[in-house]
Order: sequence, then C-alpha cells, then structure tokens
Amino acid sequence: MAIRVTSGMMSTQMLSNLNRNLNRMDNMSNQISTGRKINKPSDDPVGVTYALRYRAELAANEQYQTNTDAAVSWLDTTDSNMQQALDVIKRLKELAIQGSNGTLSGSDLEAVNLEVDELKNHLVDIGNTQIRGKYIFNGETYDQMPYQLSGGVTEFADVETDNGGVIYSISQQVTFQINTSGNEFFGSKTETDNIFRIIDNLSAALNSEDQDAVSQQLENIESRSNKMQAALSEVGARSNRIELVQNRLLDQNLNFTTLQSKTEDADVASLMIQATSAQTIYEASLKSSAQIMQPSLMDFMR
Repeated sequence: MAIRVTSGMMSTQMLSNLNRNLNRMDNMSNQISTGRKINKPSDDPVGVTYALRYRAELAANEQYQTNTDAAVSWLDTTDSNMQQALDVIKRLKELAIQGSNGTLSGSDLEAVNLEVDELKNHLVDIGNTQIRGKYIFNGETYDQMPYQLSGGVTEFADVETDNGGVIYSISQQVTFQINTSGNEFFGSKTETDNIFRIIDNLSAALNSEDQDAVSQQLENIESRSNKMQAALSEVGARSNRIELVQNRLLDQNLNFTTLQSKTEDADVASLMIQATSAQTIYEASLKSSAQIMQPSLMDFMR
C-alpha cells in the first residue's frame, strides 16, 4: 500500500534537513573560531571529564615546578655560603699554623689575632644569610636571626639554632628537606669543634702568646672542616635530586599538555575542509528545496 506524501510532509522534512545542515555548519564555524572542539559539556561529556583532569594535573605540576625553583634557589644560596665558610676555615687553619710556629713576635701575633676576629665576624654574617627574607641556617624558625647576642647568650659559641627541617612538596606525595641547620654546619654549643668556640680559644691563645694552645686548635679546625665538607656534599646531593625532579616535571608537563591538546583542541585544517563541504551541501539543499517546493495549490487553480 502506497503512502500518501503531502506537501506539508515534504516541507517539514526539508526544513528539518536544512536546520540539521545549518546546525552542523554553525558547530564547525564555532570550533574553527575558538580553536576548540569542546566548547560546552554537551559537545563531549567524556572528553570534558578528561580535559578537567588534565587541567588539574597541569595546575599541580606548575606549583611543583615553582616549589622546585624555590628549592634550587635555597640550595644554591646554601652551597655558595658553605663554600665561603670553608674558605674561612682554610684561612683560619693557615693563621693557626703561623701562630704556633714560634717565629712570630708579639706584634705579629696581635696582627694574626685581628684577622682571626675579622674571620669570626665574616662567619657570623654567613650564619645569618637570608634568601627572600628567610634565614637559611635557622631551621623552621627562619624568620628569626640565628646568630645574634642577647641577654642570655653572650658568645656566638653558645648559640643554638633550630634543627627543624624546611620541607618543600616537590611532586605528588613527595616532600623534600632543603635546609641545613647552623648547629649541623657550624657546630652546636656542646661540641668542642664548634667553629666559634675554636675561634674564641684561638684568639685567647694568641692574646696570651701561648703557642701550644694555638697548636691544639688545629685538630678541632680539621674536625670542623671535615664536618662542613660533609654538609656541603649533602647539599650537592640534594641539588642533584632536585635537578632530576625538575626534568621529570618538565616531561610530565609536556605529556599533560599534549593529552589536553588532543582532547580539547580542534583540527582546524580538517574542519575547514569539512566546513566547505557542509556549506556546499547546505547551498545545494536550499536550491533543490526551492525547486521542489515551488508549486503551490494556486498553480493548479488556474
């Protein structure tokens, strides 16, 4: 049995097809103009889920990169200041050897002692080094100057720095200590090879022209020098690890960016070809519709 096709049915079908073609052209035009194939959740519900996940990963990765950059700055500052402190220890050892050889006069020993005092002041300056307003040798209390004299502390050898760790988050579920305490590097107040105690004892021996007492400090200087070098080596190891983490974060950033691009970005070249084809189809449908729907009831009433 044949189905009767009315003019209304033809009009409805043609209008539906025209709207579908026009809507397709509008979607392509929107993707081309924005450069994105997902402009609203309904475009790709599954893709939106992945896109949001990639954005969150990239945001977290960016913060980790900021943290590692800050850690590198802290470690570089620590490294350079430790190197300077070791240079001071080297010079201090040279002066102790000079003061213990028995060939210097009283005025020569006084001149040596003056330089020892200046070296002590320089070590205090190193111990109070800051980066971005934070004292690098005072643990978690980095907002307080570690090496300063007060009512209860009259000698730098009696200073106790904070031993807490300054912890940075450098990757997902990975934390990292970046600081070295002053107690660890310069020595605590209970250690005989505390660098400030060594200098005080050396200075007192030079003032009294006690060459044997001067010579006795050489062993303590050597002991503290070894401990300082060990602390410097640890800083170097931390720097190497941070560098590896930075490289991994860069790789992850590239990976997440690529995945996000594949999920969200439109293939403009392909869309241009499809848009041209869709426009041709739309124009052809307009033309054919105009020809088919041209006759009306009035044409048969003449």
